[in-house]
Amino acid sequence: MKHFEQTKGLLNNSALFYVVTTGMDGNYSYVNDNYANAFSSIHGNLVGQPYHITMHPDDINTCIEVAAKCFENPTKLFPATIRKHDGNDSYVYTQWEYKAMFDDEKNPVGIYCVGYNITKYVAEELDLKIAYEKIEKNSTVLEKIIFQQSHLIRAPLSNIIGLTSLLDKSLLDTNTSNICDMIIESSNQLDDVIKSIIKIARS
Repeated sequence: MKHFEQTKGLLNNSALFYVVTTGMDGNYSYVNDNYANAFSSIHGNLVGQPYHITMHPDDINTCIEVAAKCFENPTKLFPATIRKHDGNDSYVYTQWEYKAMFDDEKNPVGIYCVGYNITKYVAEELDLKIAYEKIEKNSTVLEKIIFQQSHLIRAPLSNIIGLTSLLDKSLLDTNTSNICDMIIESSNQLDDVIKSIIKIARS
């Protein structure tokens, strides 16, 4: 309890951290100003109300499991990510550390928790995940393009160069022979461009 009183005194007016305690009945026994400002407008005075009224129903079991670990390991802190009602049919994400509280006779008296809002971090993490997925998708598309350029386009182009080179120019008139030379030159230039694009795409 001594350590909690010190933490409460330090963070009661914190603009960043939430500090709450719950009794063995599962009701709030203390909330700091930051937590009250964030959630009391939605639920009224929280002290005396059940701890779960502020949170997403799917996260209640997380609290129960973490609280059990706290009492099994009295000297340790345990983390939990909890979604809280924002008053607009949505939720904010909060990150917490839980610790069991005991009286002077070592009897359990509740849980105290220190947390903060990580909604922005979660949103940025989601954006990053979407960006990675987009990069991965684009990488797959790029590999397909490289394959098509390397095999599906260059193969017939090589055939054109080869077949044109096989023509017996002695049997062709000068104009047709010049056209064949230009086809070969243009085909080689196009082949060089494709190889350059492939090299850039793979680098």
